[in-house]
Amino acid sequence: MNEYTKPLPTPTADSQPFWDACRDEKLTCQRCDDCKTARFPPHHVCPNCLSVNSHWEEMSGKGSVFSFTVFRRVYDPGFADEVPYVVALIELEEGPRMLSNVVSIDPDKVVCGMPVKVVFEKATQEITLPKFEPAES
Repeated sequence: MNEYTKPLPTPTADSQPFWDACRDEKLTCQRCDDCKTARFPPHHVCPNCLSVNSHWEEMSGKGSVFSFTVFRRVYDPGFADEVPYVVALIELEEGPRMLSNVVSIDPDKVVCGMPVKVVFEKATQEITLPKFEPAES
């Protein structure tokens, strides 16, 4: 594996289960045991009902592009070979939204509402990143 030169997330106590699941190529979110709301990013308190009771649940990995931007400048040297690239807010079928990249498509062809599915990029032995590619119609 080549050395990964882009910035990496720093897992916290709240997010470590998410990163562990990504390493196994599973997309998970927390679900509140009381109001049943699925949430992302991970947090110890439900933003909907303030419950501290939740569990981790595997998501379908399907969703749609809610909003996006195309980066055409190099803001970090690790991305120099990838410009232009898409940073998108993905709305999962289960409800939560997460910031990620849309890959495997010309950035100028990405549109809001476009169906996507999760794919995983192994960055290091510890970190695997969830990204999204167009879903077959």
